[in-house]
Amino acid sequence: MHTSITKEELEELPLVKFTGEIIVVEDARHFNTVVNDLKREKVIGFDTETKPSFKKGQRHEVALMQLATIDKAYLIRLNKTGLNGELLKLMSDPDVLKAGVGIRDDLRALKRLRDFEPAGFVEVQDLAQEAGLENISLKKLAALVMNVRVSKRQRLSNWESDSLTESQMNYAATDAWAALLIYEGLNKKFPEMNIKIVDG
Repeated sequence: MHTSITKEELEELPLVKFTGEIIVVEDARHFNTVVNDLKREKVIGFDTETKPSFKKGQRHEVALMQLATIDKAYLIRLNKTGLNGELLKLMSDPDVLKAGVGIRDDLRALKRLRDFEPAGFVEVQDLAQEAGLENISLKKLAALVMNVRVSKRQRLSNWESDSLTESQMNYAATDAWAALLIYEGLNKKFPEMNIKIVDG
């Protein structure tokens, strides 16, 4: 496996997106169903999205949390549901590993919504560095580990809009799913790797 990739090499890779089922959750009453489904998994992909701030000093809260399996992605609109109940318990469940890229900032932002004790979170960037990879952004890790390119085009879109566009949904689902695949790919190639849990 290469340890780094150039922008030019990256652009030559095939563009990939999540093709499984995308479920948008806008009502906290559905949390039980979501969590019961995800608790069957040993590892899930994790990510969050926040409306970008273009003014100095302006800050938005996390609007979306994505939790993905290989074939299903839940997009939880925290700006509508809040962070509570069974979902909060999942965030503190050490038995379900939640793999993400750059998750320390995500966890800090989630704790501003509701203070909790994160458990079972795995920082994929830590694993990548342990494996000797030099490029550790999600986009470059997807390229190095999976030989694919993921689009980051929707990153700065409005995640608080009344309804998410199809492009937003595809982007959000792909990010969490890619984190899971990168985690699994690194584990397969480096089975002796020490998986450290991020305690937030």
